[in-house]
Parts: sequence; C-alpha cells; structure tokens
Amino acid sequence: MSQQKVRKAVIAAAGFGTRFLPQTKAMPKEMLPLVDKPIIQQIVEELSGAGVTDIVIVTGYHKRTIEDHFDRISSDLKHNLENGQKKALLEATDRISSLANFAYIRQKGPYGTGTPLLNAAHLIGDEPFIYTFADDFVLASPSRFAQMTALYEERGGSVITAIRRDGEQDYKRYGYVGGKELTKGLIDMTTIVEKPGSREQSPSDLASVSGYVFEPAIIDYLQEQRKSYDPADGEFMIQQAMQKMVQDGHHIYGLEIKNGIYYDTGNPLEYLKTVFHFALERDDIGPELKNYLREQLGQ
Repeated sequence: MSQQKVRKAVIAAAGFGTRFLPQTKAMPKEMLPLVDKPIIQQIVEELSGAGVTDIVIVTGYHKRTIEDHFDRISSDLKHNLENGQKKALLEATDRISSLANFAYIRQKGPYGTGTPLLNAAHLIGDEPFIYTFADDFVLASPSRFAQMTALYEERGGSVITAIRRDGEQDYKRYGYVGGKELTKGLIDMTTIVEKPGSREQSPSDLASVSGYVFEPAIIDYLQEQRKSYDPADGEFMIQQAMQKMVQDGHHIYGLEIKNGIYYDTGNPLEYLKTVFHFALERDDIGPELKNYLREQLGQ
C-alpha cells in the first residue's frame, strides 16, 4: 500500500543546556558548532535531504539565535562577503534559509518529550511527520531519516531510530525496544522499556535514540495522556503513548540504522568527540589536526 510522503518535521529545541553552562547562558546548546556548522543545522540538512519541506522548531526562552540562523542572510554580511570576493562562502551561508520552510513555537506545558508535539499539533495536521531532537543524531549513508521514511512508505506505521548498544551502562541510559524480529535489524515492536537497568531486564539490545517517524495518531494519544497526567509521576514522555498505540493495534517498528554512527552532543565529552570526528574528516583541516593531536599525545 502506498503511503503519504513524509514532508513535515518537529525538532525539540527547548532545553536549557545546563551541562554547558556558562556557555549556554545566552547561546542555545543547539547552536554549539560542529567546527563551523551549528548542531541544529546538521539535523536540518539531514531532514531536508530526506524530503522534508516544513520544519517546526519548538524553542525556549533564549532561542532567538536559532531563528536568526535560519533567516535570510543580512544585507551587511552579504555585502561584506561580496566585497571580499568570498562567493563560495556567501552561497553556503545564503543556502541555509532555503533548506526548508521554518515555523517556531515557544514550548509551553510540562517538561518531557511529549510536550513539543502537543505544542506543534496544529501545524502537523493529519500527516505523518518526523520528530527529532537537536543535540544527538545518527550519521549514516543513506541518512537515518532516508532509511526511516523508506520503511514508512513501504509498511506504514511509525518508525523508531535504533542502534545496537550492549554495554552495562547503556541499559541505564537508553530505552530499549522489544517485539517480533521481522528481518535482521527490524522489530515490530510490542514493548519499549525506558532505561531497563541491565541486560537481563531489557527486551533486546536495540536502543531507541534520537528520532522517530510518527503516524499523526500519536497526537491523539498524547492529548488523551495529558488529561490524566500528574507531574508527580515524572516527565510527560512519549513512551506511554507509544505503548498504548501498540496495544491498540498500531505498528511501531524499531529500525536499526544501517552504516550508522550515533553522536550525542548533549554533554561536553561526547560533544568534543563529535567535533573531532567532523574536523578530522575535512580535507582542509583534518590532516593538520591529526598531526597536532599526535604531537600532543607524543605519538
């Protein structure tokens, strides 16, 4: 059965970035650079490359720089680059605003992953959409979202980004999916366990990370969940709604991303690892940086 194309996405970008304070006191963590590109631009480029045309970014109180970044280039900067004969840099900078149609919403409601979707519900409408975050991603070829939307268009349902994680600490860090394995790396989910704590308590070694392709039905389930939500129960999370969807017969697939490397830029150490990866892959600075690191390490 042919499915509707996935053209919309919601990016949750309202966090405080407390692990990067004082740097993030005035600058959103999503704008921290991967050498010379903000983390959130990496996410947007991946979405755009997978066919997404409309992106809703759910932001917090100090996120105006995100809006400015995806706006048209200022006339002053444009003239400066033109006068400096920096055509390639001008084209690359000017291209950012044309990656997608952008809308911005200030997050309101309880803390947790379910709230950004409720805030963006009126812009999602009755369409499938991607839901993702602006501080972690899976680098893959084809991109994770291209792989996920291809699966959605083939099978329908919803799709979870999944990676193999079997370290002792991983089971205390990630949610894990369980269910019927249809093919290697593809699970028709029956359960999702948030931070099971150990390998023995986990339904599999497939960890749920980073992003989702959702049927629009997830919004109805979140709205129903919100009616009985009690802040004393913890954060308002999407996992409860997903579990209810499965119980009602909706298919949610856990898809292991092929050729994927997972990057979590949400803490300083993992952020630095990600920056080094991107820098070392570049022809213009990678070789010299590699030599510098060898010198520092005495190798």
